[in-house]
Amino acid sequence: MQAHFFIIVLCFATLTNATGLFEHKRGITDNIPSKDSVLYLTLDACDGRPNGYDVKLINFLRKERIKATLFLNYNWINANYEIARNLAKDPLFKIENHGAHHRPASITGKSAYGIKGASSKEGLLSDILPNQEKIFALTGYKPTWFRAGTANYEDKAMQEILALGLKIAGFAINADYGATASKKTIEKSVANARSGDIILAHMNRPESETAAGLMYSLLKMKKLGYKFEKLPD
Repeated sequence: MQAHFFIIVLCFATLTNATGLFEHKRGITDNIPSKDSVLYLTLDACDGRPNGYDVKLINFLRKERIKATLFLNYNWINANYEIARNLAKDPLFKIENHGAHHRPASITGKSAYGIKGASSKEGLLSDILPNQEKIFALTGYKPTWFRAGTANYEDKAMQEILALGLKIAGFAINADYGATASKKTIEKSVANARSGDIILAHMNRPESETAAGLMYSLLKMKKLGYKFEKLPD
């Protein structure tokens, strides 16, 4: 299992795009080495649009007793406050920080997927700190993990995030590609997961095939002997 982790770090450490933003780099956690067959399911809730809650997926996780870490955006919490309170009370789930503005982590205005990041340290902090307080009010604890919108990070922004004492949640498996992937694609992606991998998917697009793909895939991984845990503090 340790060899697998080494390969992930070695390959991901060099991946960047032309904008100078990274999805995978030292300082971003994609895999948590474990001697056990453990996977970490993480679900992003990215915006505050109406009907942006995949209740079918969450009900499935509850039925199967599958733990997950939920990265909630500030606007999503505002639009779904009672749902967020209910999720926060459920010991299956852990609530973490997905920002206030849902933009890439930058302090020089770099962009990813057409979304421009902040142009200053203050702008970056305005994406992080309000949601820290929002989630504290919701749960009684301050998040220890942060995932930026688009999951892209600039070097200097990463340094600022880590200096806050937050860990940066990356991913080894991009299960649903922003809730745009087909059921078959999701199944193929999750099948590649290995012990310690962080799986990224979404819970704010009920019209997508995310729930269908994950419902099949997660049961299959359970049958293979994997168990699901929340990201550790």
